[in-house]
Amino acid sequence: MPDAVVLGAGSWGTTFAKVLADGGARTVLWARRPEAAREIDESRRNTRYLPGITLPASLHATSDVRAALADASQVYLAVPSQQLRQLLREHGDAIAPDAPIVSLMKGVEADSRLRMSAVIEQELGIDPGRIAVVSGPNLALEIAQEHPTAAVVSSTSDETARAVAKRARNDYFHSFINHDVIGTEFGGVLKNLVALAIGVVDGVGYGENTKASIMTRGLAEVTDFAVAHGAERETMRGLAGLGDLIATCGSPLSRNFTAGRLLGMGYSRTDVIARMEQVAEGLASVDPVAQLAAAKGVRMPILEQVKLVLDGAMDPKDIAPHLTTDDEPIKE
Repeated sequence: MPDAVVLGAGSWGTTFAKVLADGGARTVLWARRPEAAREIDESRRNTRYLPGITLPASLHATSDVRAALADASQVYLAVPSQQLRQLLREHGDAIAPDAPIVSLMKGVEADSRLRMSAVIEQELGIDPGRIAVVSGPNLALEIAQEHPTAAVVSSTSDETARAVAKRARNDYFHSFINHDVIGTEFGGVLKNLVALAIGVVDGVGYGENTKASIMTRGLAEVTDFAVAHGAERETMRGLAGLGDLIATCGSPLSRNFTAGRLLGMGYSRTDVIARMEQVAEGLASVDPVAQLAAAKGVRMPILEQVKLVLDGAMDPKDIAPHLTTDDEPIKE
């Protein structure tokens, strides 16, 4: 019986499976492609997503999702956000009835505009206390290389949060807990949108002043948005907010920064998606987050201008998302 199963063998899913295995958990990783599962099991490598990383011998992989889920004590989900509902619909009945279900995803479902924990609760019809989310400054390759870092595990249930945090911990990865699921989850979603903006201006060729202005004003925007939806303001100053924002906006390892940079270089949304080897969740989150912001009356100039660039309605060189469009100065 595995202590944990991770569904999704991209860079983050594979890295988190390594985190769990290095912490002593008997871990199974589900890969959609049989050849990927064989490579992980036989060579201890996932060369497509984590080149140069040797995976622990205690980590096993399979392409049989139901076999992976059988009797797992904890279930971690690391699939693209727009694929989650269908996966749960097809295989959710194979999850043990008392197993905590942990979202490693940082996206919003496009059609419903729901956070991933809400999709899990709705699709499986389970007590939200069984659900946890993990977020923080977690660039996959750096963690796979065992650079020290930390994350937040959030659940409405203290028991669930502590059980997951104790499992997701080792010499290089430390887990803290909180109970602000909304803030922790939205922090992971919204920083991707700021990272897109940072990438756009980097692709255009603007410098560090512009990037620092966007990042600072971006934190204010995402905090206002999250609080309007029920988050705690303090969460946005912690690992799941500011910490994740700094890591994602400042590294070429960030998929969302990379996607934004391609936009800034003049590629269309379609071209960017085609060039990306993995999903940049921010691209799919722009429209639903814009709709959620409008519904709450939250102004998000950075998001609005990124959306204009994505829609082809603004030349990337004209983007100045750190500024407002007000005629009169406003208080910072």
